[in-house]
Amino acid sequence: MDPIPYGCHHITDEDIQAVVEALKSNNLTQGPKIAEFESAFADYIGCKYAIAVSSGTAALHLCAITCNIKEGLKVITTPITFAATANCVRYCGGEVVFADIDPQTLLLDINRVRELLEASPKGSYAGIIPVDFSGRAVNLEAFRKLADEYGLWIIEDACHAPGGYFVDSKGEQQNCGNSQYTELAIFSFHPVKHIAAGEGGMITTNNKDLYERIKNLRTHGIQQNQALKQFNHGVWYYEMQELGYNYRFTDIASALATSQLRRSAEGLLRRREIAGKYNKAFNGKHWLKGQSGIVDGHAYHLYIVQVEDRDGLINFLHKQNIFAQVHYIPVHLMPYYRQFGWRDGDLTQAEEYYKYCLSIPMYPTLTDEEQTFVIHTIKQYYNE
Repeated sequence: MDPIPYGCHHITDEDIQAVVEALKSNNLTQGPKIAEFESAFADYIGCKYAIAVSSGTAALHLCAITCNIKEGLKVITTPITFAATANCVRYCGGEVVFADIDPQTLLLDINRVRELLEASPKGSYAGIIPVDFSGRAVNLEAFRKLADEYGLWIIEDACHAPGGYFVDSKGEQQNCGNSQYTELAIFSFHPVKHIAAGEGGMITTNNKDLYERIKNLRTHGIQQNQALKQFNHGVWYYEMQELGYNYRFTDIASALATSQLRRSAEGLLRRREIAGKYNKAFNGKHWLKGQSGIVDGHAYHLYIVQVEDRDGLINFLHKQNIFAQVHYIPVHLMPYYRQFGWRDGDLTQAEEYYKYCLSIPMYPTLTDEEQTFVIHTIKQYYNE
């Protein structure tokens, strides 16, 4: 059996043709393909504005700047995420406060967030960054109510969840990243994500002022709108109004991402089909402590099992060319964050989850034969 990774991109002839057309055009960056992708993505998610940037990390950083994070301000997020979610706060000098996860959903536990807020004077915290971890949608309606009570903003990290959704109290489907209950949301186009552009990110919002500012920050803080410039020295004149960054996306990557977006719904259906087979195969096993489960609206970027002897199993799988992975090492236990006083035992649910979690192969081009081999090999390890 050829190597089976935990996640994998898929490039079609249509993708290649789209990139070739971009390469043959007059624009390699800052051209029409970017606006085309932004418009298509906004339609897919169901928001007013979308701003393509160079990576998911760049998207987080720009959101943090736009939310005016600075030294002395605290932001709450989950420890079960990629480090970039927390790092964007540190880039701006803010303090990251981790709240524990709900062991059932593996998402940021709103009850633990409330406890932090209630234990501090109002104004101690600036915002919350929930994460749609593994593709499961956070109930942002509940977080919005809590955030409004304490005057906080919300940035949704939806990198795992394009196409995911939750259903609000009105019975309405709320797509991950549609910003109905948040100020901003972000996505990633890393190769193992639903939409693979090599690198890239997207910021979505319904707030025009935030949209306009992020567009400027993406390009060195240079104002493009003639009506908003302070001076006008001629048709050649450009004006830097604040300290920005080169976080631009390219037409080449936009062409690839737009092509990938066209079949995103198809890929999502396949991910859910794969998840259903895993669920059926592993349900009720004595060595299984938990699994992703079938949840309405789950986007299944990852399929996670929590198992006895996780380390033994992952080594066994690797010997069989099944390259399972661990998502994630709790961020608060990284050496960088330990320097701020975080220690083992601070967030018990996240740390307990980490002992047993394993991400097994999940991507649309995983074949039935490959999935059967993965299931068989895991059962074999537990003598079944």
